[in-house]
Amino acid sequence: MDLESVKRYLQRGGGEEEDEKKQGSTIDGLPLRYFERFILQGLHVDLIEPGRVVCSMKVPSRLLNGGNFLHGGATATMVDLVGSAVIYTTGAPMTGVSVEINVSYLDAAYLDEEIEIEAKTLRVGKTVGVVSVEIRKKKTGKIIAQGRHTKYLAMASKM
Repeated sequence: MDLESVKRYLQRGGGEEEDEKKQGSTIDGLPLRYFERFILQGLHVDLIEPGRVVCSMKVPSRLLNGGNFLHGGATATMVDLVGSAVIYTTGAPMTGVSVEINVSYLDAAYLDEEIEIEAKTLRVGKTVGVVSVEIRKKKTGKIIAQGRHTKYLAMASKM
């Protein structure tokens, strides 16, 4: 996948609308790839280069928890989705399933606060990719969360 395709994926929050129309909706009546769009809507790709992606977004009310700050599940999902996308920037044709994700929560982000999500590849081999993702307050640079994501890279069939 080329860099422009990775950027479009992140800024659209998943699949293409045309694909969605062809395939229909899920049983719950939600559009396909709803979860990705729910989390990533409003995300802007600020920088994309091989092995590195930097995005930003304002924390929307839909991603707040009961304490009125960025929900930990939304944070972990950003580590998952942006971490998966950065693997494509290295030229990997596809990624597979997550093998391990860990997130250390270090601070909180509040409604309308601008955050920055930076993902870097640590290693992309034949079968495994490992990335690090840091989420921080854009204004101060203070780290909100650090994550590491390991993915099994599906091997192309030789048949």
